[in-house]
Formats: sequence, C-alpha cells, structure tokens
Amino acid sequence: MRETDTEREQAGQLSASRVPIIIWMSLVFVAAVLMQFLTAPLIIPSIGFAVLFTAHGLLHWNADRFGERYFWIYISLQEALIYLCAILMKDAYQPVLIGLLPILIAQSLGFSFRIKRAVLVTLINAVIFFDSALTIGERKELILFLPLFLLMLSIVLAYAVLFYRQVQERIRIQNFLRDLQEAHKKVEELTLANERQRMARDLHDTLAQGVAGLIMQLEATDAHLGQGNTERARSIVQQSMSQARRTLAEARRAIDNLRMKSSSDMDFREALEDEIRHFKDATGIQVTADLRLTKRLSRLVMEHSLHMIKECLTNVAKHAKAGHVSFALFNEERQLWIKIADNGVGFRTDSIGKDAGHYGLLGIQERVRLLGGELKVLSGPEGTAIAVKIPLIEAEGEAL
Repeated sequence: MRETDTEREQAGQLSASRVPIIIWMSLVFVAAVLMQFLTAPLIIPSIGFAVLFTAHGLLHWNADRFGERYFWIYISLQEALIYLCAILMKDAYQPVLIGLLPILIAQSLGFSFRIKRAVLVTLINAVIFFDSALTIGERKELILFLPLFLLMLSIVLAYAVLFYRQVQERIRIQNFLRDLQEAHKKVEELTLANERQRMARDLHDTLAQGVAGLIMQLEATDAHLGQGNTERARSIVQQSMSQARRTLAEARRAIDNLRMKSSSDMDFREALEDEIRHFKDATGIQVTADLRLTKRLSRLVMEHSLHMIKECLTNVAKHAKAGHVSFALFNEERQLWIKIADNGVGFRTDSIGKDAGHYGLLGIQERVRLLGGELKVLSGPEGTAIAVKIPLIEAEGEAL
C-alpha cells in the first residue's frame, strides 16, 4: 500500500516537469520548421515531420503512465521517432537532435534514477546522433554541432539530476510526515486508553473498596448483635450508613465519567448540561450557558472537550472565588469554540504548569495540542477567560 502511494506521488511530481519540456519541444519544432523552410521548403516531409513530432510529444506527455513498466519499448519508440524526424528535415536536423536527444536521456534517468540504465540510453542516443549527423550532414557539421550537443546534454542532465533528487527528497519528507501522523494517532489512542485505565482504577478504589468496607462493618455488626451488644452494633450501623453515602457519591461520579467514555451514542449536549448542573449543585455558583452546536463531533473531540470543560469548572470551584461563570460552546464554519469566563480573583498566566500540584491548565494545553487547536488564557483581578478553538474535519461536519 505504501509503495503504491509512493509511486503515485512520484508520478505526480514527475508530471509537473512535463509542461516546461513540452514548451521546449515546441520551440525545437518551430526552429526546425523555420530552418527547413528558409533553406528548402518541403511540404510533404514537413507534414510527416509534424505528425511524427506530435506522436513524440504525446508519448512524452503520457510517459508517467507506462514509461516505467514498458521502459525499453517507450525509449525505442521515442528514439525511432527522433531519428525519423531528423531524416525528414535534412536541412534542420541539428535542432531536432540537439534539442530532443538530451531530453530523452534525462527522462530515462527520471523514471527510476538508475544510473546504469541512463548510461546505456546515453550511449544509444550518442550512436543515433552520430549516425544521423553522418547520414544527413557532413563531417564538418558534426564537428561544429558535437560541442553544442555535449553542452546541451550536460545542462539537461545536471538539471535532471537536481530535479529528480528534489522529487525524491520531497516524497521522503511526505512519507515521514505520514508516519508522524500515524504515530500521532497511536499516541492519542494510547492517551485515551490510559485515561480509561485511570477511571477503572478510580472505580475500583471507590466502589470495590467501599463495598468491601461495608461488608466488614456488617459482619462486625452481626457479631455484636449475636453477643447482645446493641449499642456498639448501632454505632457501627451509623458509621456504615455514612460510609455507604460517601461510597455511593464517589462511585456515581466515577461511573458517570466512565459511562460517558464508553457510550457509543454519546449525547454531547446532554453530557455538557449534566456537567453544568453538577457544578451548580456542588458550588452554588451561577452559570450562564450558551450551547449552539449544530455539527456532529467526533468521539475524540467530544471526550477531550468534556475533559477540558470539566477541568475549567473544577479550577473555578477550587481557586477562582467567583460568583458567576459564563459558558459558551458553538461551532462556526469548521471551528469548534469553547469559551469559559468567571468574575473571580484571577491568577498569573505565566505560572501555568510551573506550580507543583497544579497541572490542570497544562493538561488542557496538551489536549488542545492533540486536537490541533488553539488555547488563549486571559486572567486578571476582574476574572479569568479561557477560549479554545478546535478545527473540525469533514466527518464531523454532518448536521445533528
């Protein structure tokens, strides 16, 4: 799969070089026709030359489709067409040979960057050059045009080597970026898995341990009742009732968080409303909520967003000393916005992630980075405002 993608990318990169070469071939065609007509106008050979030259150009334009698979067939056809074009234009064979043969050699180098094969093509084209020049022209002309041919060949090969190396380097960078994206997705999956494991540990530490403690207290109560020690039994029962309430409250919080993550049909709006309601009930702080979500979000965005919102509200409850919180969540074009502001005492934004034991905002920064979003935090004596912008992909753009 990766090799197919790489070949497709390489073909696309090489296709970008066709336009300037076609322009160069057009200039060669015009130069050959003008030289021939200025010397001896030949109508029928010129028509044949135009047909063969057009076939040569079409083959070159479609070289990326079959040039690598049928390399020698393609090269042989092109060499034959160039040779026939030179034969037909007896008084203008020089621009044909000098202009087309180096291009063909450079193209053979670009198909797979095999030096030995390019050298063999170069030798074959050199034979064609000498044979055409000696067949059509004179030795004096060969001595004159050979340096031009070698100069043109050197320039074209130098450009081809530089261009195709750049293509290979660009493809290598694209593959490297693709590997980074895949690694990034795996890190996100591992992050979510670690969070689920943490929630499972929390559930074990609250529900399982709490129930185990209740069982021990009930066994002690039963023992005291069997001995007729009702006062001690009543005391243990009261302690058990208090512990049961604490265990139930902690278990509900853990189960709610775990259920929200595992639910395949997660209602994001309902989860937000529950979180805001729990916050108001626990703190007594008034909340003004503005929820205007019209796009379906991916599971990853929902989970990270809920964690960030919960962390923001927790920070308000613990540190802000606020009496009011405004909360807004809405989508605009292909962006999801989360804005939370309070009228509390504020804090120093340059201390984010530096104070030991205070990593809430640092965790929000990490989640925003995983989602490819942006985070802005403004804080002062009048309160704190946090704004998160998250890009939405196409799959998340379906209306609810």
